[in-house]
Amino acid sequence: MTTLPTPGAGDPGPEVTPLIAGPLGGRRRRPSGEPPPLPRHVDHSTRWYLGLGAVAVALWVGMSVPPVLGAITQADLVMLHAVAALRSAWLTHVMLGLDAMSSPWVVRLAAWGTIAALVALRRFRHLAVYLIVLLATGLLATIVAAALGRMRPAGIQILGTWQGYAQPARPVAALALVLVGTIYTLVPAGQWRNRAKWAAALILGLVCAGRLYLAVDHPTDQVTALILGWALAVVAFRMAVPNDVFPISYHGGRKAHLDIGGRRGEAIVRALDQQLGMHVTAVKPFGLESSAGSTPLRIDVHLRIENDGDRATLFGKLYALNHLRSDRWYKLARTVLYGRLEDEKPFSTVRRLVEYEDHMLRLMRDAGLPTPRPYGFAEITPEREYLIVMEFFQGARELRNVPVDDRVIDEALRVVRRMWDAGIAHRDLKPSNILLRNGGVLLIDVAFAAIRPTPWRQAVDLANMMLTLALASTPEVVDVAEAFAACKSITVPSQLRSLIRADGRDLIGRFRELAPARRPVPIQLWDLQRIRITVTLVVSLVLAVALFAAFVRVAGLL
Repeated sequence: MTTLPTPGAGDPGPEVTPLIAGPLGGRRRRPSGEPPPLPRHVDHSTRWYLGLGAVAVALWVGMSVPPVLGAITQADLVMLHAVAALRSAWLTHVMLGLDAMSSPWVVRLAAWGTIAALVALRRFRHLAVYLIVLLATGLLATIVAAALGRMRPAGIQILGTWQGYAQPARPVAALALVLVGTIYTLVPAGQWRNRAKWAAALILGLVCAGRLYLAVDHPTDQVTALILGWALAVVAFRMAVPNDVFPISYHGGRKAHLDIGGRRGEAIVRALDQQLGMHVTAVKPFGLESSAGSTPLRIDVHLRIENDGDRATLFGKLYALNHLRSDRWYKLARTVLYGRLEDEKPFSTVRRLVEYEDHMLRLMRDAGLPTPRPYGFAEITPEREYLIVMEFFQGARELRNVPVDDRVIDEALRVVRRMWDAGIAHRDLKPSNILLRNGGVLLIDVAFAAIRPTPWRQAVDLANMMLTLALASTPEVVDVAEAFAACKSITVPSQLRSLIRADGRDLIGRFRELAPARRPVPIQLWDLQRIRITVTLVVSLVLAVALFAAFVRVAGLL
């Protein structure tokens, strides 16, 4: 296998994108109206569930008209009288037990248990969707019940307990809702989820049979309740937390990593072929343990330039909408806790994030920095998923996994000096982003690099580089006061911070002892923006808790 040419550490090379230079017969423009490589997919069962929602709306509209309501009620009573003919003492006792499964205490226990599990597992997006669906469904059921005001079955003895109007059957809707919520937020997709659905369907079937036997509900009350609590809830979860973007897994790994098999894997191959003219032979996850903000990939391709058939290995980063949301929440939290740490503003779209990284790769290569050669990016799903492609540093190893001598330290510090001269800050220097190959230091992951950074940000880059070097060496061989005057725990990337903690040595303290004395550079700065964001968050949290409590009382679900 041949790899793409790699210039020296200080030589950007004569060209930046040889792989896509010149005319390529394989590239094509997607015609207007043609779907993207991975269009948003709505499966047939979701469409059927939406159709059932329309059926429920039609029933509610019909029940608002007295003649239609009379006809529906007459049909319901015919079925209830047929069921009542089967009553016996022992069967009544069994049906009362089945009806107890839909009691408010059972629903509350299931709902709060799911909420507690989601908090413990830190699945906050699933938790937010679960709460919204729970409250929205409860409020809708309350509004419909009050608007229709349907009475309980007449002309037949009601054996069970009941409360409120009959349409829709709110205990059935509540039980269906908490079961669906538990399945779609805690159970992995596939065989286990299918089994859980069958178990939930069995429970709901038994409860509905028991309530019909007891004549607590009309059959149509239960139909609309099941549509409301099951069908529409499933649609909401599939739309808000689709499994291909927010998978549920208990096998470890980071939640940021997307599954690249199936439709997404086919879309990646097709997008690279059509948009970048690359004939892809293999796409595999690579270095997942060191990445939290994207899905890193190793991409094997056949080159479509002069030497047709030559093979090359490229590196790709798959960005999706969930990565953008995580970045927004991360930067918002840092703003509240520490103030603005220079240009830590969230990106507006996934496209802007990928465009920025591609731009920084080209800028840093032009500045002579040893960063990967960029090859552009491909659109997988418009405004939702993009794949950026760059050089793969074949044979390179993380700095912490190789011996570090004076020559390597000098080379690494010269790279920082070169960034200073170019007016660029990397902003994420840590062991996994600093590689060594043939004695040359290489930098990767430039997605958060900054142009024209402040001296403070440049000093932080130097400090993080020195700490990374010290992990594989000793502080005595490195220097500088300003870097560690600006160094705080928050300025050290989380991976580097964990490795320093595991190392056991007080590297920052030792560096400060060796360097000339200098007053620490403060970073805890209060400004109007930080005060505004903090106050807004606190007020929003209080209002959200108050509204949640009010909705719970109105909905009567929890």
